[in-house]
Amino acid sequence: MDAELPESEAVQNLPGGYEACAQKAKTLPHRPGVYLMKDAAGRVIYVGKAKDLRSRVSSYFAKGAADDPRIGPLLREIYDLDFIEAESEVDALLTEARLIKDIQPKFNRELRDDKTFPYLQIYIREDFPRVEFTREPRRRGTKLYGPFANASALRGAIQVLQKIFKFRTCSLDIKADDPRWRWYRPCLLYSIGQCLAPCNLRVSKEEYRKAIHQLQRFLEGEKHSLLEEMRREMAEAAAARRYEEAARLRDQIQLLETLDERGELEEHVQPEVFPVDPRKGLLGLRKVLKLKKVPRTIEGVDVAHLAGSDTVASVVQFIDGLPFKPGYRRYRIKTVQGVDDYAAIREVVYRRFRRLTEEEEVFPDLLLIDGGKGQLHAAQEAFHTLGVEPPALVAVAKREEELYLPGKEEPLRLGRESFALRLLQYVRDEAHRFAQHYHHLLRRKHTLGDEAT
Repeated sequence: MDAELPESEAVQNLPGGYEACAQKAKTLPHRPGVYLMKDAAGRVIYVGKAKDLRSRVSSYFAKGAADDPRIGPLLREIYDLDFIEAESEVDALLTEARLIKDIQPKFNRELRDDKTFPYLQIYIREDFPRVEFTREPRRRGTKLYGPFANASALRGAIQVLQKIFKFRTCSLDIKADDPRWRWYRPCLLYSIGQCLAPCNLRVSKEEYRKAIHQLQRFLEGEKHSLLEEMRREMAEAAAARRYEEAARLRDQIQLLETLDERGELEEHVQPEVFPVDPRKGLLGLRKVLKLKKVPRTIEGVDVAHLAGSDTVASVVQFIDGLPFKPGYRRYRIKTVQGVDDYAAIREVVYRRFRRLTEEEEVFPDLLLIDGGKGQLHAAQEAFHTLGVEPPALVAVAKREEELYLPGKEEPLRLGRESFALRLLQYVRDEAHRFAQHYHHLLRRKHTLGDEAT
């Protein structure tokens, strides 16, 4: 019979309380919460949060965990563990942050991979306070929450909470007494109901600050009293027949009450939505595309279909970096059968610029095509068939946000913070939205509806 293999040195050196903790972990609830690991003197040496307490804590006592150089030192000091249940992973994350700040456990400091902890930061002195994720907190003018042990979870929590309290996360310097902001175009977050759009003065300073105050109360653990206050306000609004306000409060309450149904926090992390500065975007386009002048008029083209049926296209027009709705056009593709985006792009570009040529209208300064090299070539073919000189052309590929230009084999890549790229994305996304809207109309009606261009 083979001799029994000896246990690893790490396992042999575990304290007497290790086995008791391993057994206790098996009794924890399958609920979100915070767990606290303690040493022989009863001091809390580590605080962690979990979506499922039993699964997460039990993983520390799995085979081989003691040999992990990150976990081993913690397990060699553990004698006891405790836990606090939470209503959701968001609640657990906030509780974890408060405990780490108050207790400053030994291993929370040592297990950070030499990175500074992230914080949630609110610029409380601004007219419309912004909220941001940061690893470099400011000393003045802000209210800090944290530190947080998990950066991805914090980013996810910010996205979840933004859907409820609709605070801004952009870096715009918005002044409540500057009427020029009324002409600013809100970003995508307003369109999807995730921001109150103070950048367009669509919310008063007082109403926005009330939302920030509600967010702060939630972050500070006052969720239940906040919910009670919101229910009272909803009842008062309904009694006074302020039905829109009552409905908004109802939706906020429901989101707060169902935080435990939001799924993994990391799933809510989304690409940051940067504000569009039209002037900087246009200046940036002139530079990166090497244009002779700043492009005052930009048109964007996109196509939409479902499994090759009811293929439609859109043309949107921007003037001085802002949408010009009277210049929008929609097309029902007539010459293409099945799925052929290249042929659809070729048709819509041909039809659009044939009309401009026949009516002796001025071409846009820049034409943006939604797609890659193939879509760009299709647009070029349309101009070749027409026998006219095209405007400046650029195709924007969604996956990597690469720019394809005529005569260039390799795509141009701009930084995601580039004002030029943000403006191109704005035009592209608006063309996509308009094409999808028309496509949905056709799918519902199964007829053409309004006369297409």
